[in-house]
Amino acid sequence: MKKIIVYVALLVSSLAFSQNAFDKLEDKEGVESIVVSKKMFEMMSKVKVDAKDKEMQQYMNLLKKLDNLQAVYTSQSKLSGDINSAAASYLKANPLESITTTTQDGNVIKVYGKTDANQSNVREVLVVVNGNFNGVKTSVLSIKGDFPLSEIALIVKKLNIPGADILSKISK
Repeated sequence: MKKIIVYVALLVSSLAFSQNAFDKLEDKEGVESIVVSKKMFEMMSKVKVDAKDKEMQQYMNLLKKLDNLQAVYTSQSKLSGDINSAAASYLKANPLESITTTTQDGNVIKVYGKTDANQSNVREVLVVVNGNFNGVKTSVLSIKGDFPLSEIALIVKKLNIPGADILSKISK
């Protein structure tokens, strides 16, 4: 019985302190990182905005549906492999379906996702962009929540995350 308790305690502690594949890239020189938590989305959604601005209202409503956003990107070709390896590790640990792969202006864009039980909303989306998009060689964007894919380009655009233009074309 004591062994079972020890194993459970070890498992719980390792899960509580585990990092995802992108966390270890955050402190790497040459890699830029953005992380927005559910708490921050909740605070952002409470900001008063002009009721006449429909796009801003849509943006504020979308914020309430998001749990986490994480982006890592680099303008250095030598670090692209590290980011792509992290994306592959993430996909191995968190199986997501391939939604689309496209090439645009020399950029290869791969979008993966997981839908809710009704297949009406996306629970998670992972976007991997390789090429040279406005000086960014490689970027990975992970968004978790419960939202329609068509709305996600709005948040990426408002937060000025690399790849927003590409994602908006894909989600239409």
